[in-house]
Amino acid sequence: MSHRIIPSLKELFLTYTKIGILGFGGVAAVARLTIIEDRQWLDDHEYATLLGIGQVIPGANTINMAVMIGERYQGRLGSFVCVTGIMFLPTIIVILLAIAYEQYSALPYMQTALIGASAAAAGTFLGTGLKMLGKAKRLPSDYVIMGLAIAFVTFFHISLMITVMTLIPTAIGIQWITSR
Repeated sequence: MSHRIIPSLKELFLTYTKIGILGFGGVAAVARLTIIEDRQWLDDHEYATLLGIGQVIPGANTINMAVMIGERYQGRLGSFVCVTGIMFLPTIIVILLAIAYEQYSALPYMQTALIGASAAAAGTFLGTGLKMLGKAKRLPSDYVIMGLAIAFVTFFHISLMITVMTLIPTAIGIQWITSR
């Protein structure tokens, strides 16, 4: 990590503004592409680590990551700049879209457009997860934990928080037992 260029406040703001404005259906895919591949501020492992932390603390994971990345490179002001960048324009756009939706939601083509947007968002989310999964080294026990996580959330409808809080000690226990 020490060989990377430290982004300025302006770079953090402009990059997170780009992430916020391009992240339709969620910014995780755009954030990953921008932070790892375009800017090279983090590698895959660092990104996955921050994303994991962002998912187990309160708030949106990408906002949490913006806080952590901003803090890493420019301190508290960096955190503020990243969060402002990722939120400002999307907030304005959502307000304008809400006004438009209020006016036109009854039109049949609007419902079709929303279904298409939902499918695109789901595909983007799945694609990002698969891309992150493909680059990481995995042990057989990791697949057991992933399978349990998928089963808990998808089939048993257990909340993500309870799933994570259950599987973290389970994964640590499995690692401890197998490393002995």
